[in-house]
Amino acid sequence: MLSLVELLKTKNIPLDNYKIHLATGKKPTPLEAFLEGRFKEWQDTQNNKNFECDSVLSLISLEGEHWLFVGVYRILGVSIGINSPYLYQTELLPNQEDLIGRVIVHYKREGRASYIWGHKYGKNLEVIEIKATRISIGDFPGFNSIVLSHRQLKIIAAQQEPSWKSALSNVKGIYLISDTFSGKLYVGSATGEDGLWKRWESYAKTGHGGNTELKNLILDKGIEYADNFQYTVLEIADFHSTDNFIVERECHWKDVLLSRQFGYNSN
Repeated sequence: MLSLVELLKTKNIPLDNYKIHLATGKKPTPLEAFLEGRFKEWQDTQNNKNFECDSVLSLISLEGEHWLFVGVYRILGVSIGINSPYLYQTELLPNQEDLIGRVIVHYKREGRASYIWGHKYGKNLEVIEIKATRISIGDFPGFNSIVLSHRQLKIIAAQQEPSWKSALSNVKGIYLISDTFSGKLYVGSATGEDGLWKRWESYAKTGHGGNTELKNLILDKGIEYADNFQYTVLEIADFHSTDNFIVERECHWKDVLLSRQFGYNSN
């Protein structure tokens, strides 16, 4: 079995005094940061001096014992951070762009440590797949399987992901926004041109989509609060359905979920 270290050596990537970063976390997850093109910025921000080494080999947690390779970074220095105790200065080493986001590694994690020494554990990073293209947000999973964080929605909207745009543009529907911090719910509907896509694209850009209660919430707490929102679809209908029918179904879900009494629906 080919190891990731062996593969990187064919690219002349120096791996001497290096650490392996097993990246996990939330808000955003490292995978979300990578898909947004902000993984380096995400990784540079540290609560402790975790990168006392020459370089760091970065892996993002996927499912089970699978990890995504996202680059080897040279450590240039460290300073006191603004939003965290430490801010590292790093640079991505050359000659690895064709591997970043494509190589899937198997590694059975020992303990909970996220920063481990390469000379000890590097040989255990087994390459199990090299994808044809860099990993992305993924194809549209079907209306019954949608559970999107706000950051994921922003990625889909910004990249105009074709399968998502096609599916969401061709239906009217009722959707649910869940505030994962407070537990409050908002039930909304999409009836206009481009259906659900147009509505959700608006949420991706503004965080509130023009809805009064959500707009007031964002104005009060800041746009960053929208990262607590999660999106799903409750019901879909084709474009032959009347707007009155959609409004009736929206009211039904508001009654069922009590989103007027305990959520963000004001009517």
